[in-house]
Amino acid sequence: MRIGVDVGGTNTDAALMDGDAVVATTKTATTRDVSSGVVSAISAVLAEKGQSPASIDVVMIGTTHFTNAMVERRGLARVAVIRLCLPATRSLPPMIDWPADIAEIIGSDVYLAKGGYEFDGRKINDLDPDELRGIVADIKRKGVPNIAISSVFAPLNAEMEQRAAEIVREVYPEARVTLSYEIGRVGLLERENATIINAALADLAVDVVEAFRNALRELRISAPLYISQNDGTLMSAEMVERYPVLTFASGPTNSMRGAAFLSKAKDAIVVDIGGTTTDVGVLVGGFPRQASSRVEIGGVRTNFRMPDVLSIGVGGGSLISDKDGVKVGPKSVGYRLTEEALVFGGKTLTASDIVVAAGAVEMGDPSLVRDLDPSLVEAARALINQKVNEAIDRVKTSAAKAPVILVGGGAVLVTGDLPAASEVIRPEHSSVANAIGAAIAQVGGEIDKVYDFNALGREAALDIARGEARDRAIEAGADPSTIAIVHVEEIPLAYLPGAVRVNVKAVGDLLATKAQRMKGAAAE
Repeated sequence: MRIGVDVGGTNTDAALMDGDAVVATTKTATTRDVSSGVVSAISAVLAEKGQSPASIDVVMIGTTHFTNAMVERRGLARVAVIRLCLPATRSLPPMIDWPADIAEIIGSDVYLAKGGYEFDGRKINDLDPDELRGIVADIKRKGVPNIAISSVFAPLNAEMEQRAAEIVREVYPEARVTLSYEIGRVGLLERENATIINAALADLAVDVVEAFRNALRELRISAPLYISQNDGTLMSAEMVERYPVLTFASGPTNSMRGAAFLSKAKDAIVVDIGGTTTDVGVLVGGFPRQASSRVEIGGVRTNFRMPDVLSIGVGGGSLISDKDGVKVGPKSVGYRLTEEALVFGGKTLTASDIVVAAGAVEMGDPSLVRDLDPSLVEAARALINQKVNEAIDRVKTSAAKAPVILVGGGAVLVTGDLPAASEVIRPEHSSVANAIGAAIAQVGGEIDKVYDFNALGREAALDIARGEARDRAIEAGADPSTIAIVHVEEIPLAYLPGAVRVNVKAVGDLLATKAQRMKGAAAE
């Protein structure tokens, strides 16, 4: 038995699963402290089927803690940044393009040091251990607890970053260190930005993971805890403490993985409608299509892996206005839907009120919206459909129609045809697809590096990349016997003959999940 939980801006959903069977589900309002909502959701699914905490083999949680911290500028720690680069890159120092408010929180402790590589692997300069020891001593004197280290072309060769980390641990052993080659991809500023963000979230990550552990202790669940990451796979709680930035956008990813599982579709467009937003993404081989361009998080450009998701301000709590024409969203009552929507006795006209008034769904007290102007109801209903259909068209790569899977608690908002869809699939348990996506998630490992095919040979380089991706999946908790390579991408670098950027993704089942299946097979 395993439990999947997804914490959204409006609702916290949970699903109890036995193998591939969905045993129980719940949808509760997200609480301000988030963790108590997790306790409430897990308690509800356990109580529904009378399951004891001892019967749970593993718990998977998707959280918005770290995304919200960046967007809301809260819970971020001060960071010292060391870039190995001199004499190059002086003109573009770290955080040069950051919004002023967040840069002020992170601090101005920026150090440029000798080191780094050219695009062809030649050294820009040798690492200077004495110089680094002096820098780290200064950071320690200032009391900055988190250090981000980046090196020019670290994805090509991570040796200098690794050596710099060793020096940090010699001089300042209590510091938390984040290395850029473990976080981002080719592109110095964007990779460095992602590294700094990760370092800024280090303290919060420890607190959040401990809060989840405390929640499980309160529930007397001793099962392993895993956290969803943004490529549709899981990380151990310990890895989240090291790499919290990799959880960004895990909510939409969970929904897409859950949609694939519930519908049995591998290639489709997923429309996840929540209380505040609608997230639209594309399934390729059962996993979310990854964004190929730079991604902004809280106004900061990054280049680490993220799902290619389009978000629009349409949800069950979206405000409806008829001033100067009918408008839907983007503002929303969010988790206060059951307090403020008309059908629940509130005074705010929401998208949920519209679909209830249209007779499309039963929710709250329909008599409270009986007197709504029919023309307003029809115009708002049509506008919701139009916005969702336009979003579907925007994520497609061709004009051809595609299958569309509707999930999320707000999926009831779509009440008419979607011209962009070849078929519309509404699977069972679709309202908690995000929690189911967390519950069925596998463990993954990814490698994104530049290799010299001329020196190594193409097949040898790909074998090395596959091996490193497998090793990362095993480190994250995957059962080695179940690991499969699900994605291999080769991108030749036009400015360097023979140099190829290689991205490999490996996924496998959790060891706990495999043990559960073996136990079941033995019982039969």
